[in-house]
Amino acid sequence: MNPIRRIVTGHDASGKSVYLDVGEPPQKHHRTAPPVEFVEIWSTSQVPAPIFPVEPAEPNDRLPLRIPPDKGGTVIRILDIHPGHLDNIVPRDDGRHPSMHRTETIDYGIMIEGEITMILDDAAEVTLRPGDIVIQRGTDHAWENRSGKVARIAFVLIDGFFDGALADQLKDVKLMNTTIPQRGDQH
Repeated sequence: MNPIRRIVTGHDASGKSVYLDVGEPPQKHHRTAPPVEFVEIWSTSQVPAPIFPVEPAEPNDRLPLRIPPDKGGTVIRILDIHPGHLDNIVPRDDGRHPSMHRTETIDYGIMIEGEITMILDDAAEVTLRPGDIVIQRGTDHAWENRSGKVARIAFVLIDGFFDGALADQLKDVKLMNTTIPQRGDQH
């Protein structure tokens, strides 16, 4: 797989466009062995997002790793999901797929390399291949890499809220705020 680069633009003192950073993203999180690697690219704490000449701080200093963006914000990340990644996920008490989770977000998933299968509540499955884009709208879902090679997918998550009748139906659901529990995590 090609290395991931982040190219960040900004402004100099006169307002002229400049490159602020070109290189490897500064924050990576490795989960499980075989891993799922989260490469945090950028995040905003609100929308519309304020644009400064230079960022006052690294926007990915959101430790520990958490899945959803800040309330009212966005996040873009790339996941490298290795074959066998489910081996170290803690089984669920309810017997459902171990990586089933839900966030109150709109997520755009753009498949870059390899393939990955998305599973929904009704056990329906769709396998994503390069060029496929999934619009994940606050649904309970899980991912499985059933292939023999790493799958790379980019995600843009936008904070959202359940509205109307859906809000009433989902008022007691458990939302994912951190990451899926791994064997060996400290609880």
